[in-house]
Amino acid sequence: MTLSKDAKADIIKEFQRDSSDTGSPEVQIGLLTGRIEYLTDHLREHKKDEHSRRGLLKLVSQRRRHLHYMKHNVPARCAEIISQLGLRS
Repeated sequence: MTLSKDAKADIIKEFQRDSSDTGSPEVQIGLLTGRIEYLTDHLREHKKDEHSRRGLLKLVSQRRRHLHYMKHNVPARCAEIISQLGLRS
């Protein structure tokens, strides 16, 4: 399962740079974090769900690549989003 439309809209609204921004790295990292949290909760209940575990690992890798991009191109915004989401750097 994925995030609901309302949850997705809230995340986009929180991280977007302007009113029409839906694809910036900040928004993508926020959306990936929401999906990662959802899958983490799912896997706590369904421990043997290996397909979802593989999807979770793919999402974590995607988020890590986005953070790497931001760290090298816009380090100030990267540090801001890391602290906002409570991620380890």
